[in-house]
Amino acid sequence: MLVSGPEQFLADRAVRQLRDQLAAEDPSLEVNDLEADHYGPGELITLASPSLFAEPRLIRVSAVEKCTDAFLTETLEYLQAPADDTYLVLRHGGGVRGKKLLDALRGGLGDGIEVVCAELKKDTEKLDFAAAEFAAEGRRVTAGALRALVQAFQDDLSELASACQQLLSDASAEITEETVEKYYSGRVETNAFKVADAAIAGRQGEALILLRHALSSGADPVPIVAAFAMKLRVMAKISGARGGSGQLASQFGLAPWQVDRARRDLGGWNDEGLGNAIDLLATTDAAVKGAERDPVYALERMVTVVSRRGALR
Repeated sequence: MLVSGPEQFLADRAVRQLRDQLAAEDPSLEVNDLEADHYGPGELITLASPSLFAEPRLIRVSAVEKCTDAFLTETLEYLQAPADDTYLVLRHGGGVRGKKLLDALRGGLGDGIEVVCAELKKDTEKLDFAAAEFAAEGRRVTAGALRALVQAFQDDLSELASACQQLLSDASAEITEETVEKYYSGRVETNAFKVADAAIAGRQGEALILLRHALSSGADPVPIVAAFAMKLRVMAKISGARGGSGQLASQFGLAPWQVDRARRDLGGWNDEGLGNAIDLLATTDAAVKGAERDPVYALERMVTVVSRRGALR
């Protein structure tokens, strides 16, 4: 099995699920690990050789994207005639190293399969991931709950998955936005997107309170600026665009609910104010990364201007 792509959480899950399945079928499963970047000649053949008791074997190989020449040569040779009852898992995180091996596997050598673990960058992808977590258990979850989860845990897929599993384990009824608030109130309430939502809606006092609460809870200034940037850029894309939510979502690579939300957020804004806010975002981003001595002041300045819909005075 080739496990390819940069998303380590998905890769770890795929390998773990295979191991659990094989162990359930035969508890005598023997598991061994190899590091392709530190591979020495003969290691793979040694581990794949039949044992005295003929138990099934799982050989997990990491860092194939950094593999040694010996690993590349010997693995290609091994796959010409793989050992019986031996499962070989190759983890390749990306890049061109080992391309000959990847091409051979994808071409059918060794009768293997590929599990692609692409990085989930878009909110739509993370929403689909979270929805699939609940669907796999046959549980009902509202769209608002999914959005709240993704906004609260968007920076770490493993944390998002853990939050979904926690709710599946503890929440007995339909999972709603209120359920998410109940379990993750601290994480959600201080979330950068709540600060941005309040500011964009013109609620300056609320936005500043949420900002200070977030910072006092240990929030990093950089993701807060990123949350503002994400929302304002979507607003800029949708501003003046014509068409239905589905059409614009497809055109701009967004979810339909993001289009609807951006249209609501644009109430009270004009193009000049939106431009001013986006310009200030760049200044604030530099400020919180070291260009200014007081990142908190820079954040408060940004929140104030955005709350005035981009009016600089």
